[in-house]
Amino acid sequence: MTIRLTVAQALVRFLAAQYTERDGERQRLIGATWGIFGHGNVAGLGQALIEYADVMPYHQGRNEQSMVHAAVGYARQANRLSTHAVTTSIGPGATNLVTGAALATINHLPVLLLPGDVFATRPADPVLQQLEVPYAGDVSVNDSLRPVSRYFDRVTRPEALIPSALQAMRVLTDPVETGAVTLALPQDVQAEAYDWPEEFFAERVWTVRRPGADPVELAEAVRAIRGARRPLVIAGGGVHHSRAEAALAEFAEATRIPVASTQAGKGSLRYDHPQDVGGVGHTGTATADELARTADLVIGVGTRYTDFTTASGTLFAHPGVRFLNLNIAPFDGHKLSGLPLVADARSGLGELTEALVMHSHRAPEPYVTEYTEDKERWEQRVDACFEAEEIDVRPTQPQIIGALDALVDESDIIINAAGSLPGDLHKLWRARSYDQYHLEYGYSCMGYEIPAALGVKLAAPERNVWALVGDGTYLMMPTEIVTAVQEGVAIKILLVQNHGYASIGGLSESVGGERFGTAYRFQAEDGTFTGAPLPVDLAANAASLGMRVLRAKTVRELRAALAEARAADTATCVYVETETSDTVSGAPPAQAWWDVPVAETATRASAVKARELYERHVSTRRRHL
Repeated sequence: MTIRLTVAQALVRFLAAQYTERDGERQRLIGATWGIFGHGNVAGLGQALIEYADVMPYHQGRNEQSMVHAAVGYARQANRLSTHAVTTSIGPGATNLVTGAALATINHLPVLLLPGDVFATRPADPVLQQLEVPYAGDVSVNDSLRPVSRYFDRVTRPEALIPSALQAMRVLTDPVETGAVTLALPQDVQAEAYDWPEEFFAERVWTVRRPGADPVELAEAVRAIRGARRPLVIAGGGVHHSRAEAALAEFAEATRIPVASTQAGKGSLRYDHPQDVGGVGHTGTATADELARTADLVIGVGTRYTDFTTASGTLFAHPGVRFLNLNIAPFDGHKLSGLPLVADARSGLGELTEALVMHSHRAPEPYVTEYTEDKERWEQRVDACFEAEEIDVRPTQPQIIGALDALVDESDIIINAAGSLPGDLHKLWRARSYDQYHLEYGYSCMGYEIPAALGVKLAAPERNVWALVGDGTYLMMPTEIVTAVQEGVAIKILLVQNHGYASIGGLSESVGGERFGTAYRFQAEDGTFTGAPLPVDLAANAASLGMRVLRAKTVRELRAALAEARAADTATCVYVETETSDTVSGAPPAQAWWDVPVAETATRASAVKARELYERHVSTRRRHL
């Protein structure tokens, strides 16, 4: 039996029948579709979404990139078992997807992209917004999505949709391959009818697998751990993707091996767990970084070992340090010449724990005492950063974080991605639940926070969801405030005004760039932007987009505003300006290096001095072979 539908109608009906299952939990794979309509998708997918509105929810976005961010936020909160689709018109609508697609793929988070494309039949050539490529007739701007997609196909015939759609679902649900998946849809093909086999629309369940470890690799891993005197676990985002937090806690409690975390892995253990030693790497804690410098075995669990984690190859300084990499992806399991343990994080940790308990293996007592005391000292530093001796003055950024930290409980979720906040949060935030700390640091994309908060809130409507944004990232992409207001999604925004790119300003100063071009200020007579701060009122801007705004000028007012926002059942923004004086203490400085090359020749004293320091750090870099 067949049923006659357009390609767009068939695709929407197919997507509505796709499910995932893991550990007996079953849910819709494509929970909703985001869309901005133009001539490339309005008559195809636009019409189909009306036709099947009863089975495919629709969200109206304001910016194509932010729609992808919202879908990614939803997918992360749903543990990659469910995601959203995103449809755009051809031309700029499609190319606006590229940044979001890169973010999704780098972070191994599934999202389905459905950009319109130029006519497959070419009745008029070129059409509006078509890129003409003289050497190739089958290239469009959508081809820019190829390198940032885990799967890409252009559906130029109706019958081609069947294998293409099935391959797309396979990749979306593969824990190793998942990321952005793109099906480019020519606008004429979207509206073309075809007789589809009914089996194409039957419910289909995609099992998300949990592979166990190879026995030989497991035995080698156990030997390596038993032979280590100063082992350290580094928990990455794969712990969360696998929902392996309980397995990690059991492993840590059984062995007493300390656990540090990457930005993506923070929260794998609660901040007050005896074995949790905080963030590791350039934005890490002094406790975790000192343990990393002296570790003889680094046990990476679900981490990609980015340069922030390894301090650009300078952190792991023990002469005989070795790496054991528990990762579901063989590509990451072999990094740093480590012993690979290719397995699902939860499965692999369970097997390791069972084997080590059988041998009664535990970390040496002096080592446990050492990291326990170091952790207590670091917590005292955090308390000092959060403390405000005067509450009727403008807060520092750590005090802003501290005010929120004192207010929330384990049900709150905080979202951040770029600027100076990620470093402060990684060092200072006290994660109370496995999914409270939502940092997008694989791509560190400014503008991610607000749309991601919208996606997270859609996935967890009962939770308080906070988007922490600076003025720089707010100006990049505030547009989905309108969507939150329109759909009654009560996200909270903590908007921190520090008059520019604070993070890059600090980096610029450290590498001899003298903060050039990083402040939001009027232009001075010498051509630099060092005049008075701009009279920009971001609070008024947020209010103009329909959001309720609470202004806080002091620590006291900030605490009251945060409490009021948390209790609100509408989208609410707390706006606060930070104290930026050099005499006011901020977060502890970086506890490990990060490689940003400095000018090799320069006449300005700041750059010369920065180069000397750079060369000293570079000389400590190791290649772990």
